[in-house]
Amino acid sequence: MSMKYNQLGKTGVLVSELCLGTMTFGGKGYWKAMGEVPQEEVTQIVKTSVDAGINFIDTANGYSEGLSEIMLGKAIKDLGLSPQQLVIATKVRLRMGPHANQVGLSRLHITDSVNDSLERLGLSHIDLLYIHGVDPITPIEETMRGLEDVVRSGKVRYLGISNHPAWMVNRQL
Repeated sequence: MSMKYNQLGKTGVLVSELCLGTMTFGGKGYWKAMGEVPQEEVTQIVKTSVDAGINFIDTANGYSEGLSEIMLGKAIKDLGLSPQQLVIATKVRLRMGPHANQVGLSRLHITDSVNDSLERLGLSHIDLLYIHGVDPITPIEETMRGLEDVVRSGKVRYLGISNHPAWMVNRQL
């Protein structure tokens, strides 16, 4: 059976029907309960997935406090995969440190998170950046400005929403 591909929204970008999720990579902190997949297994999982035709890989900056992104980036590098053959998605909003502004959907946190994710992943851009849930204290205009900034800078190609109630998404349209 061969992998089927669908358009990512209305972009013309093709993503595999199956997406490799990386929430179990690492197992640091809160995420230990989700799984503790070590690097050797991460690399094998990525290889097996790509060999099967999966080109869509989902991670998040908050998974294992950034360790999931580090491990995914290492696997991509060690396997000699071209970022052009993959569609890498990550997320922003979760707490990334102890300081006041290391959480949420402010322009400041979005910019810092994207820069940190790129470093952890070892990539020049993120294909799809999701806002990972609601930030009740940040105005949507601030969030949208931060997202626009990272897209215009070339660091992010496409945007998405994860863990948002449908009524909230509709209200903003």
